[in-house]
Amino acid sequence: MAEKNKELDTALDRLIRMEKDPSTILSEGGLLKQLTKRLVERALNAEIDDHLGYSKYGRSDADNSRNGNSSKQLITDNGVIELEIPRDRESSFEPALVKKRQNRIAGLDDKILSLYAKGMSVSDIRLQLEELYGADISESLISKITDEVTQEVREWQHRPLDAVYPIVLFDCLVVKVRQDKRIINKAVYIALGIDSSGMKDVLGLWISENEGSKFWLGVFTELKNRGLQDILIACTDNLTGMKDAIIATFPKTEHQLCIVHQIRTSLKYVSYKDRKELAQDLKPVYTSSTEDKAILALEEFGKKWDGKYPQISKSWYNNWPNLVIFLSYPEQIRKIIYTTNSIESLNSQLRKVTKNKKIFPSDEAVFKALYLTIRYITRKWTMPIQNWNETMAHFLIKFEDRF
Repeated sequence: MAEKNKELDTALDRLIRMEKDPSTILSEGGLLKQLTKRLVERALNAEIDDHLGYSKYGRSDADNSRNGNSSKQLITDNGVIELEIPRDRESSFEPALVKKRQNRIAGLDDKILSLYAKGMSVSDIRLQLEELYGADISESLISKITDEVTQEVREWQHRPLDAVYPIVLFDCLVVKVRQDKRIINKAVYIALGIDSSGMKDVLGLWISENEGSKFWLGVFTELKNRGLQDILIACTDNLTGMKDAIIATFPKTEHQLCIVHQIRTSLKYVSYKDRKELAQDLKPVYTSSTEDKAILALEEFGKKWDGKYPQISKSWYNNWPNLVIFLSYPEQIRKIIYTTNSIESLNSQLRKVTKNKKIFPSDEAVFKALYLTIRYITRKWTMPIQNWNETMAHFLIKFEDRF
């Protein structure tokens, strides 16, 4: 291998010295583009030699033989190159490197999908590719490439899941979709699971105009059908019907409401001049070390603020059983489950895409765009969440019979 690399370096040095101006190596029509053309054409000629059983200037008694070349434009990372594709008389030669009807190199599709995942429109992608490669790729071709992901989305949405997820977080984002000649708001619900090794995994996407027990029952039933048999802790906002659906499908699951959302709801109708003081008085409720101390803190809060904002303490009392579950866990677990920050971080990246798209032509287009973005984001999820070993050790003791 070392000898081969040395020979290659020597050949490249010779080619570079032949260039009068080294700055033109990467330019349009420069050495790199010419080299790509020659390499591809030589490889194609080697392929047809192998197919026919003799070299270009050799002799053979076989009926089949070379039959000139056909021209083809190939879009590459170095721009558009004009190729001469060898042909045979029987038209039985099928090149493996550049297949028939192929007009772009492998990898360009991935670049198109990556740009689409970042929220660029089809027309923007066409302009971007024209600037990068000098290639005029039609918008219909770009749409076709992105449409081919639809089957992949279906397979992903119905893939098998682990039997147990210690933690699953649920959240939603709103998108504008064109439907029946109207533009309406729809909610896209996302489930983010943390598996037994501490790795994050998006379990699925669901879209609906309305949420409720019936909707969530359908979501959880689908998860069960895909192999999910148990969730130790479900972390959600106060989504309509979520509580009843969890009880019906996963009766042993602990349902923790997001504390951060509860705080936001509490401060929503507080006047600006009271907000800072009220937030400070509310803090001991959710930072207490035990539930007993938390309930005392809420009582103190009520004595001071119920006269002016009675709805705040009432909301905390109404949701109390699902707000204080995190207080029964050690500190490292509390940080994971008392807020849906993990999934909100994902949603913030998805919202960049929906903001750029503005209006989706269909539900399918929503799934396609969000799936590609999720696929791009999750490539970076290579490490378990922080302090997971200590978290899992606690779960193994508390939920021993459920693993």
